[in-house]
Amino acid sequence: MISDYHMHTSFSGDSTADPHDMADRAISLGMKSICITDHMDTDSEEPEFILDTDRYLPYMERLRKEYEGRLDIRIGVEIGMQTALAGRHCEYVKQYPFDFVIASLHLVYGKDPYFPETFAGREDREVYRAYLESLLENLKAFHEYQVVGHIDYVVRYGAHKAEQYGYTEYADILDAILRRVIEDGRGIEVNTAGLQKGLGFPNPHYDVIRRYRQLGGEIVTVGSDAHAPEQIGSNFCLIEDFLREAGFRYRTEFKDRVPVFIQL
Repeated sequence: MISDYHMHTSFSGDSTADPHDMADRAISLGMKSICITDHMDTDSEEPEFILDTDRYLPYMERLRKEYEGRLDIRIGVEIGMQTALAGRHCEYVKQYPFDFVIASLHLVYGKDPYFPETFAGREDREVYRAYLESLLENLKAFHEYQVVGHIDYVVRYGAHKAEQYGYTEYADILDAILRRVIEDGRGIEVNTAGLQKGLGFPNPHYDVIRRYRQLGGEIVTVGSDAHAPEQIGSNFCLIEDFLREAGFRYRTEFKDRVPVFIQL
């Protein structure tokens, strides 16, 4: 099965998963490698979203050795981007020997769209565009990453979900995001949590992934955004065939922040 390159453990404030349970589940699914990517939001109002990196890395190194020969465990991090913190995030990433860095945006109007008040008094499309515009500004400011995470994450939480969302309506800003990623030599992830949450598509939307390939994008990782063992590899069976159909020849894994291309 495709390696899962986006998952969270009890080192993230929104998960209670034991890393051993995550590794065991991946092995049971036939995965050869995984990457654990716990959250780092450096100025979060919730302290549990600030990764204890000096505890996290030694623990994950021990886990990697424990599973050697059974599962190749890569050590990653998911950075919660904010333009004002780009410099701090760059220094943080350079300080530690991560295999893989996901750059994600979890805020719009200063709040996580997970919270309904983010949409209060606003149409979904207004919030969606504000989120995508902020994502572009963050990608202009922060470059120390391998893939941008769940590009249209905000749509998961809209009052009407995808009724006010599609590639065509946001083509201007989505193309600008994708071109920025490609010009910077970075990639995107296919995050299957959108399928788990009933959107009918991963994040980003199938049409956005196709457009990325049309524009020349080649670096693509696949992640479940699992916060529990049973979520690992969710809907991956749908993704491999889709990537081939969209024109991708390879999926990507990372080791020491260097891409490893795996033929589809």
